[in-house]
Amino acid sequence: MPQRSPQTAQGVPPVQRRRAIAAVRLSCLTAATTSPARQRSTIQVCAERLGLTVVAEASDLGVSARGTSPFERPSLSSWLNRPHEYEAVVWAHVDRAVRSVAHMTELIAWGRQHGRTLVFGMPEADHPLVVPPWAEGRTLQRCTQLAHVAEQESRTISHRLTSSHEALRAAGRYGGGLVPFGYRKAPHPSGVGWCLAPDPETLTLVRSIVDDVHSGLSLVAIAHKLEAAGVLVPRDRHARLQGRPTGGRRHGRDFDRFRWTAGSLSKILRTPALMGHRVHRGKTVSDAAGSPVLIGPPLLTEEEFQTLQHLLNSRSKGIHPKRRETSLLIGVAHCAGCGGRMYFATRKAYAYGDYVCRASARGATCPAPAAIRASWLDEYVTSRYREVHVTDREVTREQLLRDGVRVTVTKGRSGGGPERLAGPDTSRLVFTLGTRP
Repeated sequence: MPQRSPQTAQGVPPVQRRRAIAAVRLSCLTAATTSPARQRSTIQVCAERLGLTVVAEASDLGVSARGTSPFERPSLSSWLNRPHEYEAVVWAHVDRAVRSVAHMTELIAWGRQHGRTLVFGMPEADHPLVVPPWAEGRTLQRCTQLAHVAEQESRTISHRLTSSHEALRAAGRYGGGLVPFGYRKAPHPSGVGWCLAPDPETLTLVRSIVDDVHSGLSLVAIAHKLEAAGVLVPRDRHARLQGRPTGGRRHGRDFDRFRWTAGSLSKILRTPALMGHRVHRGKTVSDAAGSPVLIGPPLLTEEEFQTLQHLLNSRSKGIHPKRRETSLLIGVAHCAGCGGRMYFATRKAYAYGDYVCRASARGATCPAPAAIRASWLDEYVTSRYREVHVTDREVTREQLLRDGVRVTVTKGRSGGGPERLAGPDTSRLVFTLGTRP
């Protein structure tokens, strides 16, 4: 625990070591926003005032503070797992750090554990709010109050947005967000707001995909066909139309562009939006009389849509065995062949399952896909974690992710004798701590 230092005349504890990380966050990134630049300016002013030198930036743009804690954000979490590289973290305001009292408590506990200072810009005050590791009393109370205010604001904004979108859904107007594939935004006939109209370019593509399904092609084969033709997935196409770069971060990895998969195709072919329906959480929105609310002309007739659904259902493998609600090593176990996450998969007629490489589900090809019995890998990682932390308490997925645990699995060799049933071949496994993908 750091020793408490005398306070300066302004009541701000002096920072002995002067490296700091600038933490920038924005829930919704648009081409017109200037918020990131304003945050950086505020952070720089705070740093200069406290004698800090900003050595790096953790930028999480398009990330909600209400939905993710600081330890779950792609950029910031990687820095929080490396506290030895700096002495302070600076935000432009409390609501850029957290919108939850629980998250604030978690952040303060992290600072106290690692001896790091938290700094929050306070535009309404004369000086920033500084939370050193030894903070107590009034400082902690002030942090809790500000986090509570940010939490209440978040709930109010969420309620307003929910009410607004409910009204738009009832009126059959487009309320923003990702436009359903096959459509484009168009002025509403009433002259107020927007609706959707068929997009000539993607409408042709939707028709082509439906024809391929009827011709007997699998969704995997169609996905490979679209990839070979260089067709952008709906998310990337929307980003390009908005003047934003394609790709982004998914499952802890950065992509220049996203790939077509059987799953992404299924979402397009299964949505009632193809019939021009307003859709909310995958279901058709109905009016007071029980009729579908239309947001645009149909791309497929109801008969065509239902025929497509029957065809897709006939190719489905049916109801899958119930999977574990939460697999311990999701986000922790990675395939050495491609670096991607491994996921839990059940085995028919067996009581156990495996962690397997799912590169094909991402539209990629792994040169050496790994697989290993789930119970073996769970036990191996749990044992190694307990050895490192000298503890016998229960190990949770949240703890493993928070501490940056990663286990990489190499593809096993074929063949072998009864000794293979004794447990995992540990020479295939690499256990690391304190790093994140």
